[in-house]
Amino acid sequence: MTPMPVARPTMTVEEFEEIENSAPETVRLEFINGKIEVKSVPDGNHDEIIAWLQRVCMQHRPDLWLYGERGLKVETYRKGRARPDGTLALHERFAGDAEWSEPDGVLMTVEVTSHDRDTDRRDRREKRDGYAAAGIPVCLLIDRDEGTITVYGEPEGGKYRNRASSSFGAVVALPDPVGFALETEKLKEFTD
Repeated sequence: MTPMPVARPTMTVEEFEEIENSAPETVRLEFINGKIEVKSVPDGNHDEIIAWLQRVCMQHRPDLWLYGERGLKVETYRKGRARPDGTLALHERFAGDAEWSEPDGVLMTVEVTSHDRDTDRRDRREKRDGYAAAGIPVCLLIDRDEGTITVYGEPEGGKYRNRASSSFGAVVALPDPVGFALETEKLKEFTD
């Protein structure tokens, strides 16, 4: 007789939030695909990329702000929680929200890869798919390992239908509702 697999209990969002609230400040936690994920604390180049992108977004779209590390409720089916490196939305969109916000009104999320062992799974796949499932129109992946910038758009059925990758240095079109071209030459300075 073959033993029956034992179903692992699924953690609830409430249980995750209780754990996340008691985590030390040096640890950032996310809840993706029903699992707790530890997010690396960013290094200086990572921070400079986000600061540069904030400045560029303000120059092109002064009505928007790129929020860093804003907690978002993603993956509507699994009730996930993610902290994109950047979240582009109308200025004051998150006023009055608690730690985790609904994704409505978010125009774009940004992920900058970190030099850790699970960045491929987490940044390049799982979080991107969570943002698509939440209906966020644009996802921007700045991949320091590959020296590329990838724009994902048109979320449908939990996946992005469009994907366009370019090497650092290219001019990259950010589709509507973001709607401007991003000159990426500056990213070459922050690849280490």
